[in-house]
Amino acid sequence: MATPKEWTKSGWKKHTALQQPNWPDRKKLDKVIGNLALLPPLVFAGEIRVLKEMLAKASKGEAFLLQGGDCSENFSQVTAPNIRETLKVLLQMAVVLTYAGGKPVIKVGRIAGQFAKPRSSETELVDGVELPSYRGDMVNKIEPTIEDRTPNPKFMLKGYYMAASTLNLLRAFTRGGYAALDRVQAWNQEFVVQSPMGRSYDRLAKQIDTAIKFMNTIGIPTDIPQVNQTQFFTSHEALLLNYEEALTRIDTITGDWYDCSAHMLWIGERTRQVDGAHVAFLKGVLNPVGVKIGPDYDLDNVKQLIEALNPENEAGRLTLITRMGVDNIEKVLAPLLRETKKEGYHIVWSCDPMHANTYTSASGHKTRDFNNILKEITRFFEIHRVEGTIPGGIHLEMTGKNVTECVGGARNIVSEELHSRYDTTCDPRLNAEQSLEVAFQIADMIK
Repeated sequence: MATPKEWTKSGWKKHTALQQPNWPDRKKLDKVIGNLALLPPLVFAGEIRVLKEMLAKASKGEAFLLQGGDCSENFSQVTAPNIRETLKVLLQMAVVLTYAGGKPVIKVGRIAGQFAKPRSSETELVDGVELPSYRGDMVNKIEPTIEDRTPNPKFMLKGYYMAASTLNLLRAFTRGGYAALDRVQAWNQEFVVQSPMGRSYDRLAKQIDTAIKFMNTIGIPTDIPQVNQTQFFTSHEALLLNYEEALTRIDTITGDWYDCSAHMLWIGERTRQVDGAHVAFLKGVLNPVGVKIGPDYDLDNVKQLIEALNPENEAGRLTLITRMGVDNIEKVLAPLLRETKKEGYHIVWSCDPMHANTYTSASGHKTRDFNNILKEITRFFEIHRVEGTIPGGIHLEMTGKNVTECVGGARNIVSEELHSRYDTTCDPRLNAEQSLEVAFQIADMIK
């Protein structure tokens, strides 16, 4: 695939752009965007091409996509311990999926850029006062005052530096020995070690450690990148188009355009209009692109999206992230799979079991039931097997912290416990133990 000749990185402005902040000062916005455009890229075209090649394998069932992280990152949470704990759980999950599931795992974080969020309304009531909606730390602050809620483009510049520092630490961890396979037991956090999932992981880690020792004993070298390092990629929803445009650069090797804010970008359910600005923008960048598809999709519209975003039917270019809900998936996923299979589209099918399973608990907290999350994943795999298509990935909102935001799981968190460690400013996330439990369940399905 090549960038369309008629495409320009600012061409999206000719289309309707939904979910954009109402920036009060256009001159200040233009100045910030101009500064962003001069800053170094956050990721590189070569890395993006490597991810696309790996996703092409996932579309054929030769690899599996693990994509996870915060619903919405907060500037205050961009700390070394938080970044390390999120990475650690994703590494643990990947080890389970690779070793127990028998497939290479593509590790993609919702990290280093997931600072903006779509909202259903421009304003919201807070203690009876109507304020601009909180749209994520890259746009405004969550504090309920007019001053804090007024969109400020300078926060996009801060978001860039936060993403850069996150990426710097991720690269250090994944290439500096932290991600080495002989550390798989060291990744087990104390509160996970003491749980059923932690004990299962510990058994698996000991098997890997034994295998590495055996390799050393018989003279097979283990001081190699495949053992000592890991490939880790970043992703976020390409929501703020001014920011994405500023970080879109021409690759000097190929002459093509890449959005260098992240390795992979996705378009949300609210902004995937075929003639909209988000699709117009992502048509021209050669990153892998994801599209969220909910239960109320229109089949012809989805086909138009596929044709628009991947006109050459390139394997690895397009991931469809289905977010159907446990009550809908059995009746709505199969027709979509049948039609795309008939058309011969190369697609990575990924399951987001989080978004359509959200509800308000008796305690008043927005939450998700762990059992419903597992059920949707299970049905996702079963339907693909029946239809002869490939379940290629999973897309989770999760954290490395010991939060209580989703009910259920091995510790059986109940509604009355949600308040104790409910830290999210957006949607409820799986904690480390629940995430690991999901990985063990998926490993069995992959096999």
